Amino acid sequence: MGAIILVLVYLAVIVLAIAGLWKIFTKAGQPGWASIIPIYNAIVLIQIARKPMWWILMLFIPCVGLIFSILLWIEVCKKFGKGGGFTVGIVLLPFVFIPMLGFGSAQYNPEA
Repeated sequence: MGAIILVLVYLAVIVLAIAGLWKIFTKAGQPGWASIIPIYNAIVLIQIARKPMWWILMLFIPCVGLIFSILLWIEVCKKFGKGGGFTVGIVLLPFVFIPMLGFGSAQYNPEA
């Protein structure tokens, strides 16, 4: 019984994170469905952050990928008017902060 509850909570957290990422994509003028396609969602996130496409290669290099993903989220947060503290939240608790960014009042500003 406890395992079933754990699986249901895990699935709920995943669905919430995907829904938040979907909203982030639509706020940025990108297709929301792109958030559920592996690798393509990283490409779209790079476009939202206005970074060069070669960053996608860096995301797949061990250790370097972690650094570039943090840098990518820093830029995405800047585009939505959020600071470093919010980025730390996304890195440490993405299942909380990604939905906050997606469903919150933050607006996408590509020039930020």
